[in-house]
Amino acid sequence: MSIEIRNVQKNFGSFSALNDINLDVPSGELVALLGPSGCGKTTLLRIIAGLESPDQGQIRFNGEDTTQRHVRERQVGFVFQHYALFRHMTVFENVAFGLRVRPKSTRPNEAEIKRRVHELLELVQLDWLADRYPPQLSGGQRQRIALARALAVEPKVLLLDEPFGALDAQVRKDLRRWLRRLHDELHITSVFVTHDQEEALEVADRVVVMNKGVVEQIGTPSEVYDTPASPFVYQFLGNVNLFHSRVHAGFARIGEFELEAPEHKATENSAALAYVRPHDIDIQRDANGDSAFRVMVNHIHPIGPIIRLELRRDDETELIEAELTRERFRELDLKAGEYVFVKPRNVRLFLQ
Repeated sequence: MSIEIRNVQKNFGSFSALNDINLDVPSGELVALLGPSGCGKTTLLRIIAGLESPDQGQIRFNGEDTTQRHVRERQVGFVFQHYALFRHMTVFENVAFGLRVRPKSTRPNEAEIKRRVHELLELVQLDWLADRYPPQLSGGQRQRIALARALAVEPKVLLLDEPFGALDAQVRKDLRRWLRRLHDELHITSVFVTHDQEEALEVADRVVVMNKGVVEQIGTPSEVYDTPASPFVYQFLGNVNLFHSRVHAGFARIGEFELEAPEHKATENSAALAYVRPHDIDIQRDANGDSAFRVMVNHIHPIGPIIRLELRRDDETELIEAELTRERFRELDLKAGEYVFVKPRNVRLFLQ
């Protein structure tokens, strides 16, 4: 089922939670709403579900206006961050709950409920826990049971609000890979909310980056990471170095370093901000005639398979962060206090 969001606005008193949101989610797509706390992503998810009503705008499912339709009529499954399982019910009864409370005319018989619940428990690989109670389960198991309960009512749309936010790091990694595989098997149109950049980039078909109630960028994980549309997206999606620059006639200068900026050929002597990822900082022992600038190695942080360096220019107080593989670090044989030359790659300029 496709979802169309048209010109949606939502205010809470004087606070604008959503401001003219437009978004299309094709049938079968897995979309992440990504952004910091308070950006409006959960409010948008609740409006899609029918748990909140927009002040303006429309929500359409398969082209049909469902803005005023009750949540029970929207055929959505909702998974909350803190599971919301019934503690006094077994795993089996939790999953069966949505089927048992259906109107009598659409309620399956007991044999069908039993078949459906066991099928779902096998799908989430927890059929052996059917007689357990939620307090007897781990956090990861409870979240999978919550997902099975959401799927029991055969939703056309699956909505997940920070589904892995309450779990530790390793369990989160395992579950998000499992969710991606499950989605590929079921092909249910799904929208999930997260503030975890890595989670969104790994799981989603497309990422909607939100900030202060507006959409900053919509694109595939590669598009939003490699070609950010705004400084906010650049800074929110991973570590970044920020340099003050000047742009003139298609060239930009960062200290002694000069680079081509063909997209700014008509720009004359304008201030700009240059953004560079730490892994795009090339480090050399000597300038070798290249356009580069000199920095001191201020600190060395080994972090698993990478080495993170803090670098400082003589005339600057702000640090430059660079990342090297362990092989490249051993090749350069760097020590704290030494001077080296750096050359940024993949620089993105935003005029001020």
